[in-house]
Amino acid sequence: MKTFCIISDERAYRTKLPAMFSYVLKKTGIQAYYVPFKVGPKDIRSAIHSLRILNIDGANIAVPYKEAVISCMDVLSEGANIIQAVNTVTLTENEIKGYNTNAIGFMDTLEETGFDATGKSALVFGTGGASKAVIFILNWLRAGTITVVGRRLDNLDTYAKKFGCRTKLLNAVGDNPPAADIIVNTTPVSGRQEAPKLAELTSKLAADNCELVIDLNYDREYNFWKEMADRKGIRFVDGLTVLAHSARRTLMLWTRVDVEPQSFIKALENQ
Repeated sequence: MKTFCIISDERAYRTKLPAMFSYVLKKTGIQAYYVPFKVGPKDIRSAIHSLRILNIDGANIAVPYKEAVISCMDVLSEGANIIQAVNTVTLTENEIKGYNTNAIGFMDTLEETGFDATGKSALVFGTGGASKAVIFILNWLRAGTITVVGRRLDNLDTYAKKFGCRTKLLNAVGDNPPAADIIVNTTPVSGRQEAPKLAELTSKLAADNCELVIDLNYDREYNFWKEMADRKGIRFVDGLTVLAHSARRTLMLWTRVDVEPQSFIKALENQ
C-alpha cells in the first residue's frame, strides 16, 4: 500500500486533488491513499524532510510553497530548476527530487485546445510559481512576444532578466492594453468581489484577435476572465483542464501508469 499527499496551507483541504487522485487510484487498481497535509510556513522544511520518515511515496506541493521547497530538494528536474518552482516530489531511499508538472500540464492543455504558440503574442497575469511555469512553456514553444503583468516592479524586473519577456505594471495596463493571441491568468483571483479593479481592467483589454483565454483557477461561480472571453467570442479554458493534465503527469512519475486526463475530471462528476 502506497501513500501520496498534497502539502499546502489551509488550502490543502479545499483542493480537488485528493478527490481526483483517490478516484483514479481506485479505478486503476493501484493500492494507495492520497491525503492532504496542512503545514505552516515555519514548518515546511521539516515537513519535506519528514516525508520519508512517514513512508510517503510521493507528494504534491501547492501554493504557497512551490518556490519555498526548492532548497529542500536533493535533485531538481531540468524544468523545475529553470522555473524554480516545484509541484511534484518523488522519493527514493537516496534522494528527494522535485518536478514541475504544472508546466507540462499547461503544454498538454495547449495541445488539447489546438493552440499553436509559435510566433504568437501572449499576455500573462501574475508573477508566482504558476506564472513561471506558463512562461517557461510559452518560451519552449517559441511564442513571439510574452508580456507579464504584475503589481511589483522588482518582480517584473526578475522576469525580464530570467525569461527575456516584456513586463507591464498592473496599474498601467488600462492606459495602453497590449493585444495578445493568448491571455493566461495565473493570479489567484477570478471573481469580481475578489478583485473589482482587475475585473474592470479585463473589459478594456485589446482582445479582438485573441484566440484563447486560460484561467488557472477553477470552480468560480462568477469568473470575469470567462465573461470577457464569452463577450468577445474567444475560447475559454479554466484551470480544471490544466490540473487534470498536470495530475496525469504526476501519476506517471509516481507509478509509471498513464491515465487519460478526462478520468481525473470525471472523478469530480462522481462526488
